[in-house]
Amino acid sequence: MDAVTDVNEPYAPGTPAWVDMMTTDREATMAFYGGLFGWDFEIGGPETGHYTNALVRGRPVAGFGEMPPDAMFPVVWTTYLATDDLDESLSALRSEGGKVLVPTFDTGGPGRGAIAVDPTGAAFGLWEAGTHIGAYAVNEPGAVVWNELATRDPFGAAEFYQRVFGVEPDPLPDLPYTRFRVGGRVVAGVLGMADEIPVEIPAHWMTCFAVPDAEAAARRASELGGVAVGEVAESRLGRFATIGDPMGATFRVIQPPPSTPG
Repeated sequence: MDAVTDVNEPYAPGTPAWVDMMTTDREATMAFYGGLFGWDFEIGGPETGHYTNALVRGRPVAGFGEMPPDAMFPVVWTTYLATDDLDESLSALRSEGGKVLVPTFDTGGPGRGAIAVDPTGAAFGLWEAGTHIGAYAVNEPGAVVWNELATRDPFGAAEFYQRVFGVEPDPLPDLPYTRFRVGGRVVAGVLGMADEIPVEIPAHWMTCFAVPDAEAAARRASELGGVAVGEVAESRLGRFATIGDPMGATFRVIQPPPSTPG
């Protein structure tokens, strides 16, 4: 896992570049995440549907919009993978068994995107950067620290993302886990879902935000109207908790392990 990083250049293709969600209540979303992470907010004008950027140190780290009242889809955090050619990536995606859920949307100067689903059933976004490269800060409290795909077909998923985005699968020898590398750098992970996980839980990308104290973050989320799912647990990435927000979106908070001097 990389150290605290300010990002000022477009992300390499296949790298998670941005996370956002469409929420049922923008004000409640701001209250919950502002209280949990200390986010500040930059609210767009009516031409953007008041799309809101969450800020850490004044730098965008995530975003959300408000879905139409008649929308029938759940509130979820969406991981966007970077591409330098959206049309080419969507063509490759279709040829490898993926499907487009939300066709290309052009935000003008900020960039172009789409929402798709991989052959294992996990939804994700694609982002071709313009003036908005994605997250401008990562790997610090309140910012994204990890993105992880959970699927019942981790090998098929790894092959799909390799062929579409050129990521390099790097299986761990002692765990049912594969890391994605881009240019030699670890950028995301793929976890094989255990057999006992209910079939009602589909394959999905999980967004993980860094916190200084996982237990304290889980307690604070509950105080703010969210719910901590299960107990705080240990992983190679650090202590983590799975959280449900008041609107129904699920995410994780991770307390990274202390850095080793030298």
